[in-house]
Amino acid sequence: METLFIEKMSQRDIDEVQSIDSSSPYHSPWSKKVWVEESQNPLSHCFVAKKRGQENPDKPIGFICFRILGEESELLNIGVHPKERLKGIGKKLMHFYIHYCKERGVKSFFLEVSVKNLPAFHLYQTFQYQIIGTRKKFYSGEVDALLMRRSA
Repeated sequence: METLFIEKMSQRDIDEVQSIDSSSPYHSPWSKKVWVEESQNPLSHCFVAKKRGQENPDKPIGFICFRILGEESELLNIGVHPKERLKGIGKKLMHFYIHYCKERGVKSFFLEVSVKNLPAFHLYQTFQYQIIGTRKKFYSGEVDALLMRRSA
């Protein structure tokens, strides 16, 4: 039986996380350099989802990366391996994220999502995120982003 667990991202996870990030058709993936820098930023919190009981339990199947600054948090990046999508892993990562932040006194959550990324938009809506604005041509200078907020 496979069991999902979430742990802090390590340097050895970065190549697989970058590969998962690159599989998204909705945004420009982060470079390895950006992943390394973000994982070392003292304000950032990057975690990976893995499965016990699978062939390679050390291989990430999902990730989430966010920053906490006082009573606010910004979700920077979240992704799930294409073969693992639609299995609730994104929801588990979001539950983890919100719980982790609330334990640290976060009261407001922010994120940007591409207007083309309907699966992510619907996921965020299930977590009571509300649209508070639009950032024109935010992604690659072409695609608008919706700015969303959630209260604790």
